Amino acid sequence: QVQLEESGGGLVQAGGSLRLSCAASGSNFRIRLMGWYRQFPGKQRDLVATITDGNSTNYADSVKGRFTISRDNTKNTVYLQMNSLKPEDTAVYYCSAHIRWPPQPNEYLYWGQGTQVTVSS
Repeated sequence: QVQLEESGGGLVQAGGSLRLSCAASGSNFRIRLMGWYRQFPGKQRDLVATITDGNSTNYADSVKGRFTISRDNTKNTVYLQMNSLKPEDTAVYYCSAHIRWPPQPNEYLYWGQGTQVTVSS
């Protein structure tokens, strides 16, 4: 079994920065794709950024140039550096991981518990 533990959310003023972290615990697994999503009240969960095990990245247009996703494969951890934060970035942020247990080819999607990010104007 795998657990994703997030940290780093909180309250920040507009223009400020926050760094989110998400660590996957467990053993004998491989993580191909890790990502961050966010959910506004009453809305569906939306993509923020993803990163592959080869460090290829993808960003939502709304965060390009402000957010940076990275990962440390030795720690099974993904990060989201958020700069120039805006009030409209206020949401619950969730990390995700596509995990498999070699030699089995099937991947399973895991989610973190979510962390609140609030940006005040």
